[in-house]
Amino acid sequence: MTDSFDCDSCKESLYGRKYIQSDDRPYCIPCYDNLFSNTCNECKELIGHDARELFYEDRHYHEHCFRCFRCDHSLADEPFTSQDDELLCNDCYCNEFSSKCVACDKVVMPGTRKLEYGGSTWHEGCFICNSCNQPIGSKSFIPDKDEHYCVSCYEDKFAPRCTHCKKALAKGGVTYRDEPWHKECFVCTSCKTQLAGQHFTSRDESPYCIKCFGSLYSKKCEACSKPITGFGGGKYISFEDRQWHQPCFTCSQCSASLVGAGFFPDGDKILCRECNSNSNL
Repeated sequence: MTDSFDCDSCKESLYGRKYIQSDDRPYCIPCYDNLFSNTCNECKELIGHDARELFYEDRHYHEHCFRCFRCDHSLADEPFTSQDDELLCNDCYCNEFSSKCVACDKVVMPGTRKLEYGGSTWHEGCFICNSCNQPIGSKSFIPDKDEHYCVSCYEDKFAPRCTHCKKALAKGGVTYRDEPWHKECFVCTSCKTQLAGQHFTSRDESPYCIKCFGSLYSKKCEACSKPITGFGGGKYISFEDRQWHQPCFTCSQCSASLVGAGFFPDGDKILCRECNSNSNL
């Protein structure tokens, strides 16, 4: 009498039948599938022992059930992603959820390098300067309406140029006679001292610091021989072809101030009334 060889579950004889052994216990094919097979997440049927099974995030699928939710394209051996528990091929995911590059109108694939600005998206290589056509990448840029420029091209194209050195004036600067100047280029015509933020004047359209202008062009005080500029609220007295600083306009003999008082010229001298009277005695 031979020993029995039965299915561990249904106890039916396995002689002459296919079986599968699990943990040293034999099972007929139907029992093995019922006991150990996973249920397909898509069709809800058992995934038999002889079927190719695909597994993703605790979910099991028949190979033919592992498909894109949108286009029904097989995802077996294909890249895919999941959105709200739905499986999507890369094309469907990108068409539905990814942004498009405003330059080439192609989808910006997940994981690719991109640049976003003002609500728009570019492939990194598509975000280029509208002048030199070179990719801007992570460098600084300047927008101008719907165009974008690298800093050097923007300065070359749009920035005003210094009247003196003709180079681009990117920021700051000085305006003189409605013309732009770099601060370091706007200097006294004579001594080359920077004039930005300083009092200055001009002659023949050329700018001068107060000191140089006074030395070169101003009339000299008859008393102290220093220039009379009229800047800084200074007042002066003029008589015939001679000028005096107001504090210097004094009697040549007694040094009394003659400002607002009568005076008498005496050759190169000027005298107050009293000194003039004494000199005529």
